[in-house]
Amino acid sequence: MFNVNKFKAVKTLDSRFAKQKARLVGRGFDFTFIENTVKNAMDNLIKNNNSFVIYGEPQSGKTEMMICLTAKFLDSGRKIVIILLNDNVELLKQNLRRFKESGIAPDPKNFSEVADPNVNIGNNEWVIFCKKNTRDLQKLIEKLKNYKHKTIIDDEADYASPNSKKNKGLITKINGFVAQLLGATGTYVGVTATPARLDLNNTFDNANDCWVNFAPHQQYTGQDKFFPINIDTNLDYRLTLLPDHGDDPRYLRLALFSFFVNVAYLNLHVNQKEKNYCILIHTSGKRADHTEDYKQIQKTISILKDSKDVKFEGYIKNIWEIAKVRFGEANADGIVEYILQNISRCSSVVMNSDADKKNIDYTTATHPTTPLTIAIGGNIVSRGVTFHNLLAMFFTRDVKHKIQQDTYIQRARMFGSRNEYLQYFELTIPEHLFFDWHRCFVFHRLALESIKSGNGVPVWLEDRRVSAVSPSSIDKTTVTVDSGEMGFDIFDLSSDVQDLIGKAYESKRACIDVLKELNTKLGNACMPDYVIQYVKSFMPDRNNSIAIHKLFSISNYRDANQGLIERPKGFIGTTELEKNKFPQAIHHFKIFHNKENKSRIFYRFIGSIKFLKNLKKYLHEQRV
Repeated sequence: MFNVNKFKAVKTLDSRFAKQKARLVGRGFDFTFIENTVKNAMDNLIKNNNSFVIYGEPQSGKTEMMICLTAKFLDSGRKIVIILLNDNVELLKQNLRRFKESGIAPDPKNFSEVADPNVNIGNNEWVIFCKKNTRDLQKLIEKLKNYKHKTIIDDEADYASPNSKKNKGLITKINGFVAQLLGATGTYVGVTATPARLDLNNTFDNANDCWVNFAPHQQYTGQDKFFPINIDTNLDYRLTLLPDHGDDPRYLRLALFSFFVNVAYLNLHVNQKEKNYCILIHTSGKRADHTEDYKQIQKTISILKDSKDVKFEGYIKNIWEIAKVRFGEANADGIVEYILQNISRCSSVVMNSDADKKNIDYTTATHPTTPLTIAIGGNIVSRGVTFHNLLAMFFTRDVKHKIQQDTYIQRARMFGSRNEYLQYFELTIPEHLFFDWHRCFVFHRLALESIKSGNGVPVWLEDRRVSAVSPSSIDKTTVTVDSGEMGFDIFDLSSDVQDLIGKAYESKRACIDVLKELNTKLGNACMPDYVIQYVKSFMPDRNNSIAIHKLFSISNYRDANQGLIERPKGFIGTTELEKNKFPQAIHHFKIFHNKENKSRIFYRFIGSIKFLKNLKKYLHEQRV
């Protein structure tokens, strides 16, 4: 017989996280990285840390992680999960599609579907996508104004969400609306590859000592491949450096020819079946530059299509010679023939804000549908947008002013699962810009490792050419800027480490070898290899560039945290530098320990580098 109570008892799925795990494991994913991140995020919530950041490298799989995190939130009883994205239609489509394809329940909705007056929020579960613009946020706030305990996952959280008017006593519109949506009882999880701005801005009072690291999967190719600390070693991809000045169209043309040659070789000699590839032409932010580059590209394609054009022979000879040098004369003819046979299948897509506002679909660029796909764009392609089968990047302009770390780290669209064809990838870029970009990642790597050490707060680095974040975003009430230091993980001070440091101090023996020996004895967390590699790459006076100082007890420091071995103003001051003993040293290392012989190695660099540190936690402790 019919019994309605039987159907009322049907429960909402409570195993959505397990379903997502099975989906990804079934596709061959190593789920460990996502599982650890989700666990650490949930541990934060159990401890009532309701505002924190999850950070991971650009294009390292953060979208899949967010799908799994959303599933876990729903399993834990959270009713409304809001995914915030940059004000970019393509990014919204890309992420919403991936959430829907995952099979997560409830089916994710665009905010416009939910904002409809006929839609009743009720006591149901919702996954809502919303762009970070004033119009969309206002409508969503109005729709959800009677609902508490909302959970916000803010993708690309350091963009638009921070309050860049904080030092003026004002609130930016997006920051204010996100805060209003969050309310007093909401949970905020910022997700980004570049978390510095969120820390230095104190965005939504996120707890920087509770941040979660999302480690990249094993197939990921990121900064270690494209920007290794020691760039004198052989790179795993092709780097073509351009002159710093001038804007000769032939540079763009040769980059196109190189891309065509690599695609032809892959499809003729490597791939079992033809694949479609893309080159990203990254211009300045000016629309006029997009237009000019598009014209140059169309002229080049038109000439290759017309064997009667006066420039045809010269262009074909350029292509043949590139093919000969890279893949041998025996393959050159076949490569040229492939390009000519497929040049009519070459597609060009301009990606800018005008196209976005007109709701133009540029999926053909992000998921190329032709073997020879050309994407042209500036700032709009620098965040969040994933380019599948990206085989080349070309930067058309150098930067004349100081570059910003978060902006340029996000522009590394070549990061991702590129191992399959990494040796054929080509980056063409002005020389000065490349080395500035490289320094961005060196600083970024040092900062992230300072977070992973688990002690103290992040330390962000900048110099005359590279700034950590926009100055207007720095909360001047809690952030200190100085030529400070960074400390690594805590360890037990053994007698052999004491002997090693004592002998190194007295004899000034080969210091880089001492650092390596400390790494061997203590491990990467206590003496990181990345720091040793960085020091090794910049030793103008060889080993005299390094100073290893004698051990020092902090037991008499009243302003130091004896347990964590940290101090708001740092430990290595002018006196500790011992300039008389180490006059040429720019890299200073010193071990500080407490009464229990718990110890930490601190590193200080002397030069134009500035260290930015948020002292919010210390200021709070002093007030308490």
